[in-house]
Amino acid sequence: MILKYLKTIFICLLLVSCSKDIYKVSKASYKKQAKTLGKSLQYIQPDTINNKTVQVIESQNFNLRKPNFIVIHHTEQNSCEETYKTFALQSTQVSSHYVICDDGTITQMLNDLLRGWHAGSGTWGTVSDLNSVSIGIELDNDGEEAFSYAQINSLTWLLEDLTKKYKIPKQNIIGHADIAPGRKVDPSAFFPWKTLALSGYGIWYKEELLADVELKEDFDAKRALKFIGYNITNLESAIYSFKLHFNSEDVSKKLTEKDKKILFLLEKELLGY
Repeated sequence: MILKYLKTIFICLLLVSCSKDIYKVSKASYKKQAKTLGKSLQYIQPDTINNKTVQVIESQNFNLRKPNFIVIHHTEQNSCEETYKTFALQSTQVSSHYVICDDGTITQMLNDLLRGWHAGSGTWGTVSDLNSVSIGIELDNDGEEAFSYAQINSLTWLLEDLTKKYKIPKQNIIGHADIAPGRKVDPSAFFPWKTLALSGYGIWYKEELLADVELKEDFDAKRALKFIGYNITNLESAIYSFKLHFNSEDVSKKLTEKDKKILFLLEKELLGY
């Protein structure tokens, strides 16, 4: 019995030690890769085009590129600790700039100016590589529960900081499901997009005008979806993602009259009417 007990303690200590090693290895690799990237920016490697080497004359007028989108996710994992490990392990090939725990704790895992691996394959409007132009924020949530007040409060503070720092427009704060219809559903129907929009982050429609909207017969809901930013190649998936964001009480793959009115109002909102 004692030997079994000691064996259990040993395994637990070993797991804790391995866990610490994961972050130690990840930190060392982060620094090495960042240093390598920094060195690569110190010179321009001339290309050869049409059998001619491109001339290089360095200009002194530049700065780092900045993010222009924020993509919100839920982790679909059981804890922040599990997510930290997922992003620290090289084998997973996924990462995000920030993780926000259920208690509101914010952890940064990548410099904002680095290209994180959080968005994957997806588009928004004419942008086909969201990873290159966005900051990823992961919320500790399994996708089947409400987000805590502390978590959304911290998210709001973080969005305030990031949007001011990088001048990111409110309409460029979107969800993973928005950019990857049919492939992703995060940050789930429980996410309070309306609350966020009322704080100035993300867009929403003027609900008080909904009852008075009279749609013309030629109103093109499909075109409206595309105008907002959705990839409508798979129309049913695009509708599902749209409803997940803007009408989560009635998530389906078919547009109702209410959905069409919401689309009409969102168009007006984006056009500044």
